[in-house]
Amino acid sequence: MFLRIVKIALIFFVIASIAMALWLAYGLSARQTLPSQSTLFEVPRGEGLGSVARRLKQEGIIQNRLAFLAAYRLFYAPQTIKAGEYAFTSPVRARDILSALVEGRVHLHAVTIPEGLTGLEIAPLFAPVLADGESGFRSAFQDPAPIVALDPEAKDLEGYLFPETYHVARGIPSAEAIQLMVAEFRSVLDERWRMRARTLGLSIRQVVTLASLIEKETAIDAEKPLVSAVFHNRLRLGMKLDCDPTIIYALKQMGLFHGNLTKRDMLLDSPYNTYLHAGLPPGPICNPGKAAIEAALFPADESYLYFVSRNDGSHHFSRSFSEHQAAVRRFQKRRP
Repeated sequence: MFLRIVKIALIFFVIASIAMALWLAYGLSARQTLPSQSTLFEVPRGEGLGSVARRLKQEGIIQNRLAFLAAYRLFYAPQTIKAGEYAFTSPVRARDILSALVEGRVHLHAVTIPEGLTGLEIAPLFAPVLADGESGFRSAFQDPAPIVALDPEAKDLEGYLFPETYHVARGIPSAEAIQLMVAEFRSVLDERWRMRARTLGLSIRQVVTLASLIEKETAIDAEKPLVSAVFHNRLRLGMKLDCDPTIIYALKQMGLFHGNLTKRDMLLDSPYNTYLHAGLPPGPICNPGKAAIEAALFPADESYLYFVSRNDGSHHFSRSFSEHQAAVRRFQKRRP
């Protein structure tokens, strides 16, 4: 009688185990159609798995909350789920959701930084994904620590926030985002280009400053080495650079730029006024891209000293002042 009871108990146990395994397998493997093709789900820091599973069920992302919790206990405990924002694409399996949460495969947002922006203009582009928002970015931007090894004169990170598309998780601290941008700058300005700067007798700060002027003068990559040649030639001859964007930068820093340069603006008392002061301005006026940095290091082999906008995005380059004057009369209206 005892043996018969044991056998029956074992049979029930085996059947129950098989049923449990089938229930669990179905709960984890069944494809769940989400309310939308792509669904974002955020796990706040400190939220427990039970609460997360409950919300997943409520939002229609998983079918079986108990199977989800059981699978975690069986296969992942004592590992913890990671806080962050997750993107799930319909249809989705509960097992894939669970592994994503435990492994911390958070959703990455693409943040594209165009060439030629200042640090303060970059701040609102990064702000939506930052833990500390735009104000945190502005504060981190003022700390030159990430670049002082290359530029001991840096007072902030202007010029060193490399323009690129960055893929970052929501909630990233500003300091970490800025570290990514500076690291990208360092990888672009590698040892070969640093050696080229030394050959030219330029510091990294001077290279980036020159690149920032080139970046603001033309958006056409093919013209950048020509603009660079003009600036290199003028610097060699001791001529002023006469670069409008340097004055615009100074006016913006003072909150005085209203969209157009005037004759009065050309007399602005600022070290950034390259119409009054010879040589490069004190520092970068924007964050230049790779093409502008390369142009600063490798100017075209030309004797140009002047250029003027054709009003179509391109420029006319001249070797003599008389040729330049003729080009100005042809392409430009009188300044206000």
